[in-house]
Amino acid sequence: MDIFAEIAKLRKEGRKAALATIIQVQGSIPSYESSKILIRDDGSIVGTVGGGCVEAEVWSVAQDVMREEKPRRLHFNLNTQPEYDNGLICGGSLDIFVEPILAVPTAFIFGGGHVSLYVSKVANITGFDTVVLDDRPAFANKERFPEAAETLAGPWEEIFPKLRINEFSYLILVTRGHKGDLTCLRWALTTPARYIGMIGSKRKFIEIAKILEGEGVPAEKLERVHSPVGLDIGALTPEEIAVAIVAEMVAVRRNAATSVPSLSTQRKTGVGSRE
Repeated sequence: MDIFAEIAKLRKEGRKAALATIIQVQGSIPSYESSKILIRDDGSIVGTVGGGCVEAEVWSVAQDVMREEKPRRLHFNLNTQPEYDNGLICGGSLDIFVEPILAVPTAFIFGGGHVSLYVSKVANITGFDTVVLDDRPAFANKERFPEAAETLAGPWEEIFPKLRINEFSYLILVTRGHKGDLTCLRWALTTPARYIGMIGSKRKFIEIAKILEGEGVPAEKLERVHSPVGLDIGALTPEEIAVAIVAEMVAVRRNAATSVPSLSTQRKTGVGSRE
């Protein structure tokens, strides 16, 4: 099986993997420089870096690399480490680079208004695929969003089943009104999306949260929502708001801290940007 073809397949499916490559060799080893092994998120493998305890260690580290989404460099001395007695005392050493293989993140933008125009553009140039959705065909089409990977128009309840949401999905709720945002948020909270952001003031979010809690939505699910959406940079124009939203998405993508307080904090203290 071709490793690179398998990587492309996994990324298309929205799955994680880790690719380990021998990047430096000294002396004799049971493999060769540039040999590779791909460890899938289900633990299965393609390829080899020599087998034995080295490969077992690489497999173990790959689990951390996938979880943390950060690369590691490993060094093995096959001459002095007794744990490699099982056929691997070759007299050499090797370095292996283990890197995460991740799907391209997709920003699903609910609403095709003026803020969405710029969110789609900024998200696209920062490495996100964008999908724009609206219940009005005039606001979700390729002419209006030429950079989008896909546009969908129609009633929200008909659009939702068509969407494939996974841990690489970012949902941005910027519909034309509170009703649309509530409908989309109610559905969004049932998905495994990595990011859910809803435009509007903290007061709006608290009121919508009350409605959803009344419907039985657990408070911990509502804590997932970034609202007011975007980092607080004092944004005013649609272009600036788009920058703030995508900056927050990048922060979540890179596992960096964001500045939006939780729902419980907003309720207790009133702390939150954009009243």
